Amino acid sequence: MEILHFENISFTYPNSDSKAVDNFSLSVKSGEFVVICGKSGCGKTTLLKLIKKELTPHGHLNGEILYKGMPITELEPNVSAREIGFVKQDPDSQLVTDKVWHELAFGLENLNVPPSAMRLRIGEISDYFGINEWFYRDVNTLSGGQKQLVNLAAAMIMQPELLLLDEPTSQLDPVAAADFISILEKLNKELGVTIIIAEHRLEELFPIADRIVLMDSGRILINSDPRGFGEKVKDLDEEYSRMLPSAIRIFNGVKVKAPCPLTVKEAREFVNANFKNDIKEYVPPEQKAAGNTALRLEDVWFRYERDSQDVLKGLKLTLEYGELFCVLGANGSGKTTMLNVAAGLDLPYKGQVFLEEKKINKKNFESFRTRIAYLPQNPQLMFVKDSIADDFFYMLNTLGLASDKAKELVETVAGKVGINDLLDKHPYDLSLGQLQKCALAKLLLQRPKILLLDEPTMGLDAIFKRVLADILINIKTEDAAVLMVTHDIEFAAENADRCALIFDGGIISSGTPEDFFSNNYFYTTAANRISRNIYKGAITCEQVIEMCLKNGVRDEKD
Repeated sequence: MEILHFENISFTYPNSDSKAVDNFSLSVKSGEFVVICGKSGCGKTTLLKLIKKELTPHGHLNGEILYKGMPITELEPNVSAREIGFVKQDPDSQLVTDKVWHELAFGLENLNVPPSAMRLRIGEISDYFGINEWFYRDVNTLSGGQKQLVNLAAAMIMQPELLLLDEPTSQLDPVAAADFISILEKLNKELGVTIIIAEHRLEELFPIADRIVLMDSGRILINSDPRGFGEKVKDLDEEYSRMLPSAIRIFNGVKVKAPCPLTVKEAREFVNANFKNDIKEYVPPEQKAAGNTALRLEDVWFRYERDSQDVLKGLKLTLEYGELFCVLGANGSGKTTMLNVAAGLDLPYKGQVFLEEKKINKKNFESFRTRIAYLPQNPQLMFVKDSIADDFFYMLNTLGLASDKAKELVETVAGKVGINDLLDKHPYDLSLGQLQKCALAKLLLQRPKILLLDEPTMGLDAIFKRVLADILINIKTEDAAVLMVTHDIEFAAENADRCALIFDGGIISSGTPEDFFSNNYFYTTAANRISRNIYKGAITCEQVIEMCLKNGVRDEKD
């Protein structure tokens, strides 16, 4: 039975010449699991908001969206609230109360659910989602993964028939993201909830989805089952292949006739069955020697309040000029705090921060400030004006740059980052991925020697991640240094010079990407999990493909 139907939907935001959604038609059956993917700004978020009546953006809409045969615009508010759930990209933006238990009760209270029925639902949902242990906690004490789980539970407590999710794992660490997606699979298979999720993180979604929809400029490019999607995407520009899960990327890269694998297990069986393993170890190219020390944290201890627990515990880290250093770790492990201390925003109560081997303190930090640029996890914090361009020119004016020089610099950086079409827009009108690009551009305008980046790939599609990588590589070759905190394991494996894992406030391991990820069992890439025990040291799709082609295809008699 059809639960949702889009008929020639087009949507245009006010004062915009282009359509955010363009002639979009799609039918979704009850109980389906549909994944919507595409470049940042392709219309995914707008499409989902058009389904949820309360979140529909202001603008001009053509066409019709039917929910169980009824136009969305005619749905009663209580029906929309009860039957259509929505989980947003930013966990904090959806939390409306102070306690976990109150967050679960909030929607039921607004629907006047009787107290006895409310108590039953809250108890049941708490058990199902495993949140009993933090049921009475303040929501602001939860990790990002816990907050997003509360948002999902608060949506599911309404017992919806349709669940919409807008990049719900973008701010979660890999383990928390995998756990979150596992819960979505249970909701779909065990409860029959129809799920439509917009995501860039597709590794765990392909094996459980019924359909994958690829959008571009508001239109549908591909609408297919997961295995068929891997075949069809080869007919598009090569850049779209970077969006695919590792299993499909490796399959497409080696060009062997066989069923397309979707999971790590299937891909490992595919490699074992089709390729020799005479050459058992991937040997990475020699790394360029490190430059002078740019930044050093020595035995740093930090806590936010006198009586609170330590967040950083004797942390030691050295960043060299000419390198991209990626630090990974779970939500709440101290990654952002480490960057705040490195940027001089927070001062350790014990230990030292050195910039170019000069000790940093309150008195002399201002003299070093222009050498450091910091991209926070929330890029909205970087903008204070009504348009991106106004914000750029305001900053350059405060830095004393002449207007003609400022205009030339903005044009150059905007072209490099690909945001020319965003310069006249208000920062709050942009998607997270678009805003992240603009925030990166603002950093580049400052021409810093040390870049501190907190989750810079958050909300970005695989295509722009490649652009970001090229930008960062160019920056570090200009005798600069980049310290990047990230949950994006694949990005770190492909582009970092060094990687480290932070746990319990300290660095517990570090090394080249090949050494680092090969020695990790859980915190590693899908490509490494596929090739482990077959090709030692291969951690990226490109490396696994290279090893397969070097070894050659097995003969039938093998």
